[in-house]
Amino acid sequence: MNILVTGGGGFLGQAICRRLVERGHAATSFNRGHYPELDALGVRQLRGDLAQLEAVLDACEGQDAVFHVAAKAGAWGSFQEYFDANVKGTANVLAACRMLGIGRLVYTSTPSVTHRRTHPVIGGNEADTPLGSGFLAWYPATKRIAEENVLAANDAQLATVALRPRLIWGPGDNQLLPRLVQRAKAGRLRFVGDGLNKIDTTYIDNAAQAHLDAFDHLSPGARCAGRAYFISNGEPKTVSEIVNGLLRAAGAPPVEKTIPFRAAYWLGAGLEATWRTLRLRGEPPMTRFLAEQLSTTHFYDTSAARRDFGYRPQVSILEGLKRLAAHCPGKAGGQA
Repeated sequence: MNILVTGGGGFLGQAICRRLVERGHAATSFNRGHYPELDALGVRQLRGDLAQLEAVLDACEGQDAVFHVAAKAGAWGSFQEYFDANVKGTANVLAACRMLGIGRLVYTSTPSVTHRRTHPVIGGNEADTPLGSGFLAWYPATKRIAEENVLAANDAQLATVALRPRLIWGPGDNQLLPRLVQRAKAGRLRFVGDGLNKIDTTYIDNAAQAHLDAFDHLSPGARCAGRAYFISNGEPKTVSEIVNGLLRAAGAPPVEKTIPFRAAYWLGAGLEATWRTLRLRGEPPMTRFLAEQLSTTHFYDTSAARRDFGYRPQVSILEGLKRLAAHCPGKAGGQA
């Protein structure tokens, strides 16, 4: 089967591509850049911009299904950047599926679409956890629109499903872990609040497996078609346990200091204003959205994914940390 993965060069995208190749599928990745890791897997690469319909149509030509993983993530950036990548890009993928008769689309969403300021989520499921509003960042705002559009597109010709993996980590991560390690070694990492708020996370292999599980069960009229699902390891732990477990596995010093939520929130507001006024590059080290995310309990019930497409995490947090430590030569692992 010919399968397109948008953003196949990213952390999750590469893991999905690897599993597709192992299953004998012909995988194509649509990226902005070129990735030697995908060459090594035998994945065909096409370069282009999701916001350009012609490029998306070219990438989708001859494909039997699409994993739409690509997105602009993060807590900082212009509205236009997020809109073009997440809303317009997703609209183009949907249009290409329609125009070319592609029948299955697995979309990577995020639990952040349900973010409701400092409102905690304790074992929330898809039915009782409403979509968020009043977002303080363009990422969750644009991902909410994209998710709603993907699910609304589900019909007898195009089966769609949206997955919301929570905080993906593991060997090969070139975003979350390197930033944590860099800030920890520089002594610039703090827990917002007391660090005892619980969150859940997803080991990379489990996140990729969830996408393949959903794909296997997806078809017009399937139970999972037209629905969104929370995905995680199902092992909620405190932020301090998770962060320090990751840092120990990477051989970095643990975080011991904290900053009160209100102080972090107003620091974020000030830094946002400074970055906008001076048009500084990169993103502020703290934003209001990050302060809320880092200080609030958020963990979710994944039983719907288990019921509807058989998702069961195969790698525990403890085992994942051992694998992460082994991936970092000479480093000792740890527990979260």
